[in-house]
Amino acid sequence: MRLPFLSSNKNLTEAQLLERCRAGDLDAFDDLMARHQQRVFNLCLWLLRDHDAANDAAQETFIRAYRAIGNFRGDCAFSTWLHRIAVNVSGDASTRRRKTPQPLSELATEDSPAPEPAAPLRENPLETLTRNERQRVVRDALNQLSEHHRLVLVLFDIQGYSYEEIAQVLELPIGTVKSRLNRARAALRDKLKLSRELFDA
Repeated sequence: MRLPFLSSNKNLTEAQLLERCRAGDLDAFDDLMARHQQRVFNLCLWLLRDHDAANDAAQETFIRAYRAIGNFRGDCAFSTWLHRIAVNVSGDASTRRRKTPQPLSELATEDSPAPEPAAPLRENPLETLTRNERQRVVRDALNQLSEHHRLVLVLFDIQGYSYEEIAQVLELPIGTVKSRLNRARAALRDKLKLSRELFDA
């Protein structure tokens, strides 16, 4: 995803950029969003499983963030606040997609791949094939989970958020986050049972 953000405030801290944003500095907002755009896009992509939908959701996230930046008081990290908006926007988009009939041309690309790490250098073809197949199987299994199970797995295991950060993003007690993550992992393991030999290799 490429957005036309400027980089005129590269040497400023996030707190300084936030202060300028609240004062109406659009360049500061552009630079602040540029620092977070890839991670927000990746989160939207994992949740929506479609590049165009994820791009739209990321754009909407930034628009909502701009409109609400004056309300951000620093009670949590800015990234946590921004990702909470992204989760809400993606949830709204997912609901709209379920209610809107999709043409066959879109259904054919419904399983668009989520972001994947680059293959290590000098990896032999068999290792590459095995790694790609594992990624495909895990991605397919994730797509079969309920949205709240997939969301907590993506935030914890893929995005790398702590229990406390996820609790802030989802506005849930930490105990609820932990129990939901345990249930989500159990559900994922159940989906992966048929492909167990792929991960035992």
